[in-house]
Parts: sequence; C-alpha cells; structure tokens
Amino acid sequence: MAPARLLLIISALLSVTTLHVVYGGIVCEKLPAEICAFSVSSSGARCVLEKSMLRDGNPHYECQTSEIIVEIINELTETEECMKACGVERMTVGMSAKSLAESVFTEKLCSPRCYNKCPNIIDFYFNVAAGEGVYLPRLCETHRSGDRRMISEDSLIPIPVTIPSLPKIPAPIAIPPLPKIPAPIAIPPLPKIPAPIAIPPIPEIPLPPLSP
Repeated sequence: MAPARLLLIISALLSVTTLHVVYGGIVCEKLPAEICAFSVSSSGARCVLEKSMLRDGNPHYECQTSEIIVEIINELTETEECMKACGVERMTVGMSAKSLAESVFTEKLCSPRCYNKCPNIIDFYFNVAAGEGVYLPRLCETHRSGDRRMISEDSLIPIPVTIPSLPKIPAPIAIPPLPKIPAPIAIPPLPKIPAPIAIPPIPEIPLPPLSP
C-alpha cells in the first residue's frame, strides 16, 4: 500500500474516533470517503459510497446512508485485515454483485480467512448476491470444490425457484346470438263512435173507460 494512501486511511480512522466523541456514534454522512464502503452506522444502516462528476470533470465522492439494515452489526468501520483478506477496496462505489462473477475475487471472498473471520463483508455480499438471485454459500461451495462446470466468469449461479403451474383456463362458452325482435305492428286508430240519437218520448194513449 502506498504511504500516501495509508496516511489517508489512518487519518480517516482517527476522524471516526472524533465522530464518536462529537456525535456519539457513526453517521454515514459524516464519514470520510476513504472508509465509507462496508461501514455500518450506529443505527445499523449500511453506508454506501456514491460518486458524481463535477463540472470540471473531476470525480466527487460522498458517503450516504443506505436503506439496508444490518441486524447483528452496528457502529463498525471495516478493518484493513479483512479488506485485504476478502480482496475488497476502500473506495468501492455503490452496492453491486458484479464482482462475484470474477473468479479471482470470489476465491478470496470464499477463502476461510475471509469467510470465517470477516462477518461484515460476508453479510454485505450475501445480501447483494441475494438481490441478484445468487445464494452466496452455494457459490462459495462450488469454488471450493473446483467444479468448473458450475462456475462462470460471465454469469452468476441463480437460486433455483419452483414456479407452480397455473391452472388451466377453460375455453370460453359460445353464446348464440339473440334472435332479432321484429318491429312493432302499427295498429290503426279505432273509428269514432257517433253520439247516440235522442229519441223523443212516446205520447201516452188514453185508455177507453170501462163499461159498467
């Protein structure tokens, strides 16, 4: 490691001690970029190093809090021993599983020196690998066994997923078309009934007198 870089890391680690005194713990946004990657804040959230380009074309790095919460680890900055043992870099940007496709990197990550002694880095790659459909213990097992048929530098080993078969959808029932309803028949209006004719009363006819 170059002396200048070593001095930067030592300075960054000293700043972590200052954070403990001033803020009472590790805050991702307050961490120097040199020790951001693989660090865990006091709240248990993973820190992620983000990179952006300035107008003058120079890169700008800043440490941010991710949405990933570590259940069993908090308030941690990774040691230099584990960084070397696992083959990871201090200036690792983002959270990606792409490096798992590289056999040289995976060989270091799955080595007993890293896998058994650096739980923070293993937990980190376990989660990012799972996000890509890869089961890290199985990947490490294939590297240790040397089964080259299952190892590819161009693809990761997916977790087998059993997809239940969908139920068969019955064919749609053919519905015959409805018969056409004939147009209503026009009924002519009934003729008007003339008013009744007034019949005059019949005059009374006098009866003849009865004979004695």
